[in-house]
Amino acid sequence: MAASENPLKVLTARLRRPLMLTWAGLIAERLVRAFWPVWSVIAAGAAALMLGLQDMAAVEVVWGVGMLGALAVLTFGVLGLARFRFPRRAEALARLDDAMPGRPLAALGDVQAIGAGDAGSAALWQAHQARMAARAAQARAVEPDLRLSRQDPFGLRYIALLGLVVALLFGSVWRAGTVAQMVPGGGGAALASGPTWEGWIEPPAYTGLPSLYLADQGAVIEVPEGSRITLRFYGEVGALSLTETLSAEGAEAASTDPEQQFEVARTGELRIDGPGGRAWTVQAIADTAPTVEVVEREARTAFDGQMSQPFAARDDYGVVSGGAVFELDLARVDRRHGLAIEPEPRAAIRLDLPMPLAGDRTEFTETLVENLSEHPWAHLPVTLRLQVEDAAGQEGLSEPFEMALPARRFFDPMAAAVIEQRRDLLWSRQNAPRVAQVLRAVSYKPEDRLFRSEKAYLRLRVIIRQLEAMTQSDGLDEAERDEIAQALWDLGVLLEDGDMGDALERMRAAQERLSEAMKNGASEEEIARLMQDLRDATQDYLRQKMQQAERENPEESDQRSAENMMQMNQQDLQDMMDRIQDLMEQGRYAEAQQALEEFQQMMENMQVTQGQGQQGQSPGEQAMEGLAETLREQQGLSDQAFRDLQEQFNPGAQSGQSQNNEGRSGGEGRGESHDGQQGQGGQGGEQQGQGGEGREQAEGGEGAEGSLAERQEALRQELERQRQGLPQLGGEAGEAARDALDRAGRAMEGAEEALRSDDLAGAIDNQAEAMEALREGMRNMGEAMAEQQNPGGQGDAEGQPGQAQADPLGREAGQGRQVGTQDSLLQGEDVYRRARELLDEIRKRSGEGERPDVELDYLRRLLERF
Repeated sequence: MAASENPLKVLTARLRRPLMLTWAGLIAERLVRAFWPVWSVIAAGAAALMLGLQDMAAVEVVWGVGMLGALAVLTFGVLGLARFRFPRRAEALARLDDAMPGRPLAALGDVQAIGAGDAGSAALWQAHQARMAARAAQARAVEPDLRLSRQDPFGLRYIALLGLVVALLFGSVWRAGTVAQMVPGGGGAALASGPTWEGWIEPPAYTGLPSLYLADQGAVIEVPEGSRITLRFYGEVGALSLTETLSAEGAEAASTDPEQQFEVARTGELRIDGPGGRAWTVQAIADTAPTVEVVEREARTAFDGQMSQPFAARDDYGVVSGGAVFELDLARVDRRHGLAIEPEPRAAIRLDLPMPLAGDRTEFTETLVENLSEHPWAHLPVTLRLQVEDAAGQEGLSEPFEMALPARRFFDPMAAAVIEQRRDLLWSRQNAPRVAQVLRAVSYKPEDRLFRSEKAYLRLRVIIRQLEAMTQSDGLDEAERDEIAQALWDLGVLLEDGDMGDALERMRAAQERLSEAMKNGASEEEIARLMQDLRDATQDYLRQKMQQAERENPEESDQRSAENMMQMNQQDLQDMMDRIQDLMEQGRYAEAQQALEEFQQMMENMQVTQGQGQQGQSPGEQAMEGLAETLREQQGLSDQAFRDLQEQFNPGAQSGQSQNNEGRSGGEGRGESHDGQQGQGGQGGEQQGQGGEGREQAEGGEGAEGSLAERQEALRQELERQRQGLPQLGGEAGEAARDALDRAGRAMEGAEEALRSDDLAGAIDNQAEAMEALREGMRNMGEAMAEQQNPGGQGDAEGQPGQAQADPLGREAGQGRQVGTQDSLLQGEDVYRRARELLDEIRKRSGEGERPDVELDYLRRLLERF
């Protein structure tokens, strides 16, 4: 029997393609490992040439580095050739065989050594060969190993490649040709083409304008004054010369220096004489001085005397700084009483103008915010001049602007008298005897309700004695005068604001200040501020009366005849105050004064009772109302934390009014109070009782974060108390409600820790998580209550006459100006599930961008409210 053909040869013919690919991979491996230093040096050199580094170095340095690079390429090339070995076909076959299990190609090339004459052994050998042939038929090309981490541990090849990519992106291939012009002795391209030149124009850095390549410019060039022109002459020295009339020296003599630099100071001519020379007319654009002007002719003044004066500034390249100067306009001062004598010399008031933190400063509008209420010139005629400066050092001044120095106004007659005498004392120390005499005269009969407390009267008597003693000794010096002036200011503030510890006294004081403001023709902003003070004082008074009613015997309260009492809720009182404010805004001050007197009389005679609505509520509804109150208080804390975070980046922003924020107390009397103060049964009673002083401390500096942290802790403890008192709710909804409230407690704890570490941003995130968890818990709790069909819940739609119905979040509907209805719209339907469906529908519609902006804004307000 003839010998069969060698199976390896047959299979090799079939594996031609994977064998050739493996062979090519072996060649690539050995080329890369042998010559990677060569192409790394070439890439680095090409990157340097395309970036134009040769133009920034001396000729000797350029050619020295070039020779070293060429030597490196030659050396690495010789070493690579010595290291490179061209792979043989057998090596490729061996690598392909190594990649397969059992080395089938080697097995196919073997012959049977023993047992060739035995039929069984021969059959076994043929089976083995057939299996190896089948395995070899599945051979695939082996990928080459191009890793060079062992040969290049520092990644030099990647550095060279990165430089080449940067040069291709930001450089130019044509710049590499300039190296040929550096041949010494005029050899190469420079020798063939003769002398050549190149130049650049670099505008001042503060202009932000790009550099100009002189060879690419037309006959007329416009550049800013102060631009630097750089010229380089190549070739034989003296073949090219420069003539210019642009620099400050104005030298018209030709210069042949190889490298020249000068600044453009005026419009003139620039000419290069010689082979390839050109001429340009360079127009120097002068840097105009900045300008600034007052935008509004009347500065806005906040309730605490903080001035807000808008201004507009512009410059062709940007304003860098500015200031405001207030000077006393003595000619316009009403020189009567304490102002009749000559004033003591006093320096002008100088303030820094706020600049935009980011963005373009070529034209902007900002607001100067400062409180100058304690300055001796408060409410006196002054002249305001604004000054701005640009990067070139040029200054711009605004036109003198006449105004009365904005400051806090005092409406209490005694407080206004004290502040006026303080002004006279600061005007001149010669007024000291007169000031003491006037203060004694106005406080002659303190029993005529001039002083709301004995504390204020006693402080005034002490100040008068100190002033008289200092005057009779050696006269007042500046330190003693400033001490007395500070004491008078503190006394005036105390007389104006009153004793905030007594809620009734504070409410009466707010009503009297509002009445005085209407009589004296105060501005709308001042009346709005006083109206807000009255609202806050009324809230405090109602809270105190409610707590007093809770301590009384409820049986006696229930026995009172409802026929002999006029029942009013809190919304009715708010409607009355809104009516008073509307009358004042319409200019009907007589009617507003009468309504204010009736409101004051009603409040003093009012008796607050528990009412029967809450007594008829189920435990679940009471718990729901408590959680709703906790949610509102958490929203208030979050709003205040957000305002404090804004004030960190914009210290001049006015608290509660910056960027139309109404989160804290609703801004100018608008919106819902979000001071984070607790309502009935809350934890904020003590803080509210501290009055304005505690509120001011909570809004400034490090004390703000500390106060917020304490209030956050109190709110978390209140939530824990509410969780312990929750009714037993079964089912999945009840379990989900307890889990959500547990998450809310943990989020509040995280917010408390963030506030104590001054991390306002982290606190706001945790507070948002707590509010979301509270909303989810209340929704789940409502579903659980609906499933249990509590007879004391929503089924009692027909409650007692004075009982107010509440929605799933505990909000009363249909009261006063609140949106509501007296009709039963649900007709027994699941109110909690219906409320959730309505909320989902509002969210869906608020996300539809094609709706009108007015509708989208209304939907967003609904989401924020509920």
